[in-house]
Amino acid sequence: MEGWDPNTKSTLTQIPLLATKAGPRDGSAWTQRLKEEYKALIAYTQMNKSNDNDWFRISAANPEGTRWTGKCWYIHNLLKYEFDLQFDIPVTYPATAPELELPELDGKTQKMYRGGKICLTVHFKPLWAKNCPRFGIAHALCLGLAPWLAAEIPILVDSGMIKHKDDAASSNES
Repeated sequence: MEGWDPNTKSTLTQIPLLATKAGPRDGSAWTQRLKEEYKALIAYTQMNKSNDNDWFRISAANPEGTRWTGKCWYIHNLLKYEFDLQFDIPVTYPATAPELELPELDGKTQKMYRGGKICLTVHFKPLWAKNCPRFGIAHALCLGLAPWLAAEIPILVDSGMIKHKDDAASSNES
């Protein structure tokens, strides 16, 4: 965590670390891992809300906890930009981080792969590998998606690649 800004350090230290090294094929160990994932997500969400920094909602889209969907948003110039968020838990999880997808932004930035998967390879993947299995979904959101949104959304808005929903609605009415 050397070289990190104090806010990121503070946030990260408040997200519980996970203990169970289990993936979707590991039966009851995976159930235990999911419980830990939920605890970390709840703690991260509560911390964000208490700091007036609420920026995502996700939930498991299937009973196995291998598919997750939700919304994430970013405030830029006092306007809220909201996006669908989805990801699958890889079979090799937690050794492999989930690939976070924002499908509606597919093709709008170079820092994204086909299907709207955000680029996390250079900065996040080594960090994930170093902290496996202690990092989980909440950590991927905190250290992967949050900085990506902060870096990319202002550029996409300022370049006109994405429009605020009110701007888009008013241009359709014209």
